[in-house]
Amino acid sequence: MKQTTRRCMLQQLASTTLAATMLSNTTRGDERGRKSPIRIGQIGVGHAHASKLSVYRSSPDYEVVGLVEPNTELLTQAQQQDAYRDLPIMTREQLLNVPGLQAVLVETEVRDLLDNAEVCVKAGKHIHLDKPAGESLSQYARILKLASDQKTMVQMGYMYRYNPAVQLLREFLQRGWLGEIFEVHTVMSKVIDPKSRQKLGEYPGGTMFELGCHIIDLVLGVLGAPEQVTAYPRRVIQSDDQLVDNMLAVLEYPKATATVRSSAVEVEGFARRHFVVCGTEGTFHIQPLDNPSAKVALSTARDDYKRGYQEVTFPRYARYVGDAADMAMIIRGEKESDFSYRHDLDVQTTVLKASGLPAASE
Repeated sequence: MKQTTRRCMLQQLASTTLAATMLSNTTRGDERGRKSPIRIGQIGVGHAHASKLSVYRSSPDYEVVGLVEPNTELLTQAQQQDAYRDLPIMTREQLLNVPGLQAVLVETEVRDLLDNAEVCVKAGKHIHLDKPAGESLSQYARILKLASDQKTMVQMGYMYRYNPAVQLLREFLQRGWLGEIFEVHTVMSKVIDPKSRQKLGEYPGGTMFELGCHIIDLVLGVLGAPEQVTAYPRRVIQSDDQLVDNMLAVLEYPKATATVRSSAVEVEGFARRHFVVCGTEGTFHIQPLDNPSAKVALSTARDDYKRGYQEVTFPRYARYVGDAADMAMIIRGEKESDFSYRHDLDVQTTVLKASGLPAASE
């Protein structure tokens, strides 16, 4: 039984965060259009997901006031892309002193994320911080505490949080339809080309640090912080780069275990990216993650869902549209964040442990 797209959309509206995405394209769009747009800027173009700036440039919720990129080579390359074309170029100090600036997208190379994030938060700005949250857990914890104390937002750039299949899974969990969760299994892989391997190999956390962080965020969204994390890093390709390209982590809980896999060598890896949650009353299997569909099994019928397995289809998923819509609502005081500072710190702690890195925090 294949559920209709329309029914799935109605189910998803029960989630506040997805409602934010929907409303930005419906009647609330007219209402927001009459509000002053949120002034936002971006620091850096070196992150793999930095071009998400195009989402903010096209949204009526935002006015993008400027771009910071001190690396002239990166800046020249970026200015050829639509996401960055014709934006005012300025220094970080100039951006943070733009009148009325409320938020900053921090999209530098990973090694520079936390230093820039800390400067922005100290300046009293909301930030969208791309992943992973650096290699210093103590610095990240300091940033989150400062943001919490002054009630500013640190939104992490985990790209599946607003995925419609993940939103529907959260609704199932909130309603208790899956029962007691005892297993989560998830994979996040692709083939990484030699040039990218060299760059990613600069970070000792390997593909778990770079890719696996996205699905670790989802695991903790289901089960919370684990009691223990065991990492199994392996290298498949023995080349001159240092990338740890085949990684497994096992997360242990009192009544559950979660396995997280991430590799840089899987052919057609995007198609096998998946997230599976098993409970005593049902199973929710999302695959693929990037253009999601799901298979759901239930022990008993629930609302429009039948007993046994069924397929659920979703509209095409556009990354970061939901992030931008949710950030606007939070900044305007229309809702609270769905992801606490504690959750984000737990995620980063787990990412470091799953990557075989130290995770001690001061």
